[in-house]
Amino acid sequence: MRNPGRKLSRAEHIRHAYHHHFAQHHRERQFIASGGFFVTFAITRAITHAIKAGKAPFHDIGGKGGTHIHHMTFGITANLIVGYLWVLQIGTHRHRSLRLSRTTSLLYGAGAALTLDEFALWLNLEDDYWSEKGRESIDAVVLFGTLVSIGALGGGVLRKLARRLREDRHSGQLARMQVALRDRERLLRTRIVQNQ
Repeated sequence: MRNPGRKLSRAEHIRHAYHHHFAQHHRERQFIASGGFFVTFAITRAITHAIKAGKAPFHDIGGKGGTHIHHMTFGITANLIVGYLWVLQIGTHRHRSLRLSRTTSLLYGAGAALTLDEFALWLNLEDDYWSEKGRESIDAVVLFGTLVSIGALGGGVLRKLARRLREDRHSGQLARMQVALRDRERLLRTRIVQNQ
């Protein structure tokens, strides 16, 4: 049991804010999936740009006979696996396995990012990933949608964390001011004693 008079450490405050905001299990799962989506999308875009620029160690993945394997294949596979696990009610309930629930949510978000990153390919049935047609709209929609969903689903906890960081900064400034005032007071007392 926590002592009500004791100030929480930063880690305890973050943990408390996280658990308070995600008391409803589905909100945590949505937040984790959105975060997994955004991070995977950003990493995928960085890697595909490195491949296009010919920067090692990245290269296209090929199958037998030189067939190019698109990364949406891994995304579709991940989402099929997660979907099947969720049909079996594996990773869907907090009381059964919180770790599995978080893992499947993260895997779902990552799989969705890998799949939707090549949306133009499966929509147009041609590999126009690097054309304007294949990139501009999907980049804007996906990045905007992801940021909005992270903000909507995790906004409360992110605001609490930002408030805590501001409070810590202000309390640090206050402590420095108190030390400066005490030093000034000591100096004034010393001068008064010396003048007597």
